[in-house]
Amino acid sequence: MIHEQAIVDPRANVHPSVSVGPWSIIGPDVSIGEGSIIHSHCVIKGPSTLGKRCEVFQFSTIGEGTPDLKYQGEPTTLTVGDDNIFREGVTVHRGTVQDRGDTYIGNNNLLMAYAHVGHDSVIGDNCILVNNAVLAGHVIIGDWAIIGGYSGVHQFCRVGEHSFVGGMTKVTQDVPAFVIADGHPAIPRMINVEGLRRRGFEDAEIKKLQQAYKVLYRKKLALADALIELKKMAEDSAAVKQLLASIELSTRGIIRA
Repeated sequence: MIHEQAIVDPRANVHPSVSVGPWSIIGPDVSIGEGSIIHSHCVIKGPSTLGKRCEVFQFSTIGEGTPDLKYQGEPTTLTVGDDNIFREGVTVHRGTVQDRGDTYIGNNNLLMAYAHVGHDSVIGDNCILVNNAVLAGHVIIGDWAIIGGYSGVHQFCRVGEHSFVGGMTKVTQDVPAFVIADGHPAIPRMINVEGLRRRGFEDAEIKKLQQAYKVLYRKKLALADALIELKKMAEDSAAVKQLLASIELSTRGIIRA
């Protein structure tokens, strides 16, 4: 399963079922789980762990040390779950000791061509980074979020669960859960209705989120006053409660119209 022109360090832990293509390099302290496929011309450095059934396409570099000038070669890590796809030219950097020390990618994510994940970032499950989407260091992406092509997310920003960031968008503040953000800089547009329907959300719950969105963005309330109303609405809506939680977690402030 390992091509004769691939280089796999003897200190790497590669499951016997893993396929490694020609001219790929697997460094020491790399662990690759069962059923994964590493295509040709890939570089995977450690300490890094890739779970089961991951697929890495050509010219990707996974687990490299960050170019952050604070990084001095400390043995930080990258942790990747199961069923992730890294398309052509994707780059993912390990963490730094100044933060969590680990870059984390959950399960069932798709990182399309030339996407970049900076140091200490956290990506949940079922996310998509479209071509050339870029996450700076310390970014947190919630489950089911989509980051559009050529978009950039500023360091320390959060993008909430089930949100959608449009193509070529500049994200400099947090995007609340369920919200579509677009623009340069990003501004809120609407609730991600179509995405929620595809994932099985009931129409009644989507309607409650739309009402919450109006409170947050259309009634021109101060954020503190909007949060008071959202807390009341969250009493009978799990989705609104999740929206509210994503706002309360914000440290950079949320995007505002």
